[in-house]
Amino acid sequence: MPYFLDTILDFLFPERCLGCHKAGVILCSDCVINLPTFREQENDFVFSTLNYQKEIVKKAVWLLKYRRKKELAKIFAGIVYENILEEIPDLKTFENFSDPILIPIPLSEKRYKERGFNQAELIAEHVSDMSATSGGRFVLEKNILKKIKDTPNQARIKDRSIRLENLKNCFSISEPEGIQKIKNRNIILIDDVITTGATLLEAKKTLEKFGAKKVYAFTVAH
Repeated sequence: MPYFLDTILDFLFPERCLGCHKAGVILCSDCVINLPTFREQENDFVFSTLNYQKEIVKKAVWLLKYRRKKELAKIFAGIVYENILEEIPDLKTFENFSDPILIPIPLSEKRYKERGFNQAELIAEHVSDMSATSGGRFVLEKNILKKIKDTPNQARIKDRSIRLENLKNCFSISEPEGIQKIKNRNIILIDDVITTGATLLEAKKTLEKFGAKKVYAFTVAH
């Protein structure tokens, strides 16, 4: 949807909280705290917080991606960052997962031009900023992982084997700077939603192929 149409719609239909319908805010602090969570992790390298099957979560993600409600990226980043802080001590202790860098899942060039921004990148930027205020900044690297193949919308494909085939070799690493930066480094991948995990798995394989040490992923929702 063109940006000017978004502006017109916002004028005609003033913003209300997705949860309690309070005027003037897209998600109030009370409703953010009470967003439905997801705790049944299916992938041993992925950590997710919210339940994407719940309407309020699905609507919030849609508004960020397709209605450019970028203030939601900061809200989602806070949720992801809290999850990272919760999990990182155990990862450091048991997996020697120290000093990780943040890498957002990239969009293909075509998809980026269509949308105008990458929601995973926006979330990762806010996570990096939040970590700086707590004295242990996660360095954000936005231009290392590249999506070199435009793939079909994976959310519409339920068969995981087809997803994996579509995504095969769709990522690459910028050379030579990218390879140097990930060599023997721990990495946190950031994305908005995981469905089957095929995208994150392919990104993980690509990073490890080019020398990354260990790769974990944190997403807003599952």
